[in-house]
Amino acid sequence: MATSYLLLEDGTVMEGESFGYDSSAYGEVVFTTGMCGYQEDVTDPSFRGEILVFTYPLIGNYGVRKEFEQSDDVHVRGVVVSEYCEHPSMVYGGEPFGDYLKAHKIPAITGIDTRELVVKIREQGAFKGAIINDASKIEETLKNLRTMDSPMCENLVDQVSVKSTISIDNGKGLRIGVIDCGTKRGIIDHLSQRFDIEIFPYDAPSQVIVDSGVKGIMITNGPGDPAHPALRDTTVRTVKELSSLMPMTGICFGSQLIGLAMGGSTYKMKFGHRGTNQPVKYEGKVFITSQNHGYVVDDHSLDGTGLIVDQVNVNDGTVEGVRHRDLPIFTCQYHPEAAPGPNDTTFLFDKFKKMVQEGRL
Repeated sequence: MATSYLLLEDGTVMEGESFGYDSSAYGEVVFTTGMCGYQEDVTDPSFRGEILVFTYPLIGNYGVRKEFEQSDDVHVRGVVVSEYCEHPSMVYGGEPFGDYLKAHKIPAITGIDTRELVVKIREQGAFKGAIINDASKIEETLKNLRTMDSPMCENLVDQVSVKSTISIDNGKGLRIGVIDCGTKRGIIDHLSQRFDIEIFPYDAPSQVIVDSGVKGIMITNGPGDPAHPALRDTTVRTVKELSSLMPMTGICFGSQLIGLAMGGSTYKMKFGHRGTNQPVKYEGKVFITSQNHGYVVDDHSLDGTGLIVDQVNVNDGTVEGVRHRDLPIFTCQYHPEAAPGPNDTTFLFDKFKKMVQEGRL
């Protein structure tokens, strides 16, 4: 393995070895706490624009297989691990994780003290960072990191959303719409068990969705800042216009967009929630959930919006879901489809189906 370097905007330089594609990468450096599911993570469109640090100390001990992909592409800009396993167990089959990243042209670095790195992120927040393989470019890269815009300033949703409407006929006789901000395959799989589906681009006008005849709408997960001006002018406006016309739910990024559409606000978290073990209190019970977000709805902004916080994160008290006082609208900040993670909250898909059928929450 060739020498590689992880650089942070505060001047930190960490040396390791490359096990991915031989190129450089810039992104927001964030961490995830899952013990497995690395293929699902890197193909999750919500990770667009980010260099992903895996906190679990050994990554790559099982092979990657196509059926676990959450999209048709790898969306992270780089991967950071403590120790990479070059020879995965043959029990599960599949190709080595490093070969998979090389095929998708994603730089990756091993040999990093991820404990030290995660402590830094938790204390100081997510950093702009880079992975490079040329030591002579360290100072130049650090200078670029200090002056460049955060990837969160980009309209990342435009990079991952479908470009035209996709129809999926599952023979269910009940059709709903999905506003695709970067949806995971797991979400579509769960919806397909219950509905026929129309998948719309993130910037589809509300009238197009109404004219399609769908009986309800889901706004999906996605990357970046939900309050990006390009989203306020498109998705947020559409959600606001549809909110009184049909039942609605949102997952993760979709929950934030609904919050904005109803008059609330969002804010960037210090280091976000990414992993498969986040506890959420909902209706008097605690559920373990899979999460991937760096922004969240501000609970103090919801007065007068009609939205009520009915789910909270046990660890830090942040908003994990809202419902509307009068309209058939509810959301969750986590991923009920998991992929990877626990299946504690898949019942929310049934709740959405019942809401669509009855027209009320």
